[in-house]
Amino acid sequence: MQAADHIESVVEAVKEKTTVPVTTVARALVFGLVAAAMGLAALIFAVIGLLRLHAYLPFFKDNEGRKVWVTDAGAGAIFMMAGAFLWRKRRSTEKR
Repeated sequence: MQAADHIESVVEAVKEKTTVPVTTVARALVFGLVAAAMGLAALIFAVIGLLRLHAYLPFFKDNEGRKVWVTDAGAGAIFMMAGAFLWRKRRSTEKR
């Protein structure tokens, strides 16, 4: 009976040191990929919504139709700020 208990404790120790960390990493990877996909979809929907914003703003109507430049300027400003932020965070590739 002692041999069986010893084997069981060894197997349990090996499982705790191998299977549990691998399972934790796999879960984190899967949940991270799902969160990234959902974030990308939300970003795409937000950009589409921003570009269609002029259709829902009643105070930008004129005799010739809606003024699309408002949403174009808003989208341009957002993408320009994102680009400026990323430009500041870039790393130089020059070798010194």
